[in-house]
Amino acid sequence: MYDLSTRKHALTLVAQGSSLNSVSKQTGISRSAIREWQTRIEPRPRMAGHAACPRCLPVPRVPADTAAYAYLLGLYLGDGCISPHRRSGYHLRIACTAAWPGLMDLCRAAITAVLPEGSIYVLQRQGCVAVTSYSRHWPCLFPQHGPGKKHARTIALVPWQEFVVDAHPWAFIRGLIHSDGCRITNWTTKMVGGERKRYEYPRYFFSQKSDDIRKLFSDTLTKVGVEWTTLARGSDPFNISIARKASVALMDAHVGPKH
Repeated sequence: MYDLSTRKHALTLVAQGSSLNSVSKQTGISRSAIREWQTRIEPRPRMAGHAACPRCLPVPRVPADTAAYAYLLGLYLGDGCISPHRRSGYHLRIACTAAWPGLMDLCRAAITAVLPEGSIYVLQRQGCVAVTSYSRHWPCLFPQHGPGKKHARTIALVPWQEFVVDAHPWAFIRGLIHSDGCRITNWTTKMVGGERKRYEYPRYFFSQKSDDIRKLFSDTLTKVGVEWTTLARGSDPFNISIARKASVALMDAHVGPKH
């Protein structure tokens, strides 16, 4: 028997391009075990009882942990989906890169805070893991759910979600960056005293096909004082860039790199 951290480490090595043979030799774990973990890295629990939904109360209210909800909303809009279960209810799935176990932990914690009684399990996919939760109420909590891809339909927050994002803009930004964003180090060269010197500087990127989701991200950045620019991929305004020193410092203080 291997604990979860050992299984996650082995799967991370595979996701980073190592062969099953090399991971098996490095860790001492059999190839058959690793192959099985690639299908599922945690046992699938029985369907939990349907958690009480704050939106289904006689007087609907926002989730109790609004900061966790704002973060989970960012994750969902970036790399999440909701799909119906074959019998009843819905699965919320958030795709996370296997190389960032800290992100998976944050995702699980946010789901638990938003729906404490829901079931959570983790499935291994090609190059990523899907943090998955079952409940009848995910469409209540994420009314952006609908048929088709997000970038092919209108995505807008409803008033109670706007209230939550206004209260926790950095949690929302963090969720979007942790899903469809990154922090990288760029470099350039300049002539100084007749000598060309190399300069490196940090930069944040957010990449998203949906015009609506990019606007939600950029509008929230503006509210917290972060300067941003749009970079086109061909004729498509696909990326939002944050490169100014003061704005990167703000992002580092409230978001930071994935881990």
